[in-house]
Amino acid sequence: MHEMKNRVKESGLISLDISSIMPDQQVIEIDLKEQLWKELVLKEREYRSWIKTHCWEKYQNKAVFIHCSSNAIIPSWAYLLILSSISNYSSTCILGSKQQLIRKLIRKKIDNIDLIQFENKRIILKGCSNAVEKDFAFFEISKVLIPVVKSLMYGEACSNVPIYKKRSIN
Repeated sequence: MHEMKNRVKESGLISLDISSIMPDQQVIEIDLKEQLWKELVLKEREYRSWIKTHCWEKYQNKAVFIHCSSNAIIPSWAYLLILSSISNYSSTCILGSKQQLIRKLIRKKIDNIDLIQFENKRIILKGCSNAVEKDFAFFEISKVLIPVVKSLMYGEACSNVPIYKKRSIN
């Protein structure tokens, strides 16, 4: 009787699931449109009152993106006032879109990966994922892996797409 062998396990492939670098924080939006008079004008007195009375604690350890969805011209100081109030609570805060925030969070997780564990290893990026910004995540993780890995593949062990293979120097 033949013993069944797990060729994938024996191959030394390391499977990296892209979900491991996806943001795990709650993402919250602050839209300045809600603070505008007739969605057009920012009145400083009312705005400063809102800044003072707003419950900033609800942003504790959350990722926040600040923007204005109306076509109003917002003075720079308006964003800075929010920043000065939220900075003690929010883990990450940006002026921009939700997409920009998610990309920043992905990049932050990638920057915290200890690349030594992947040095001269055969890595496969697990392709099945319905994560937001997955293409961005695959691209960014590949940028940091290519200089250190022996080979990089995409997909599943049984059906992968070769991405990179270190050339041996003779």
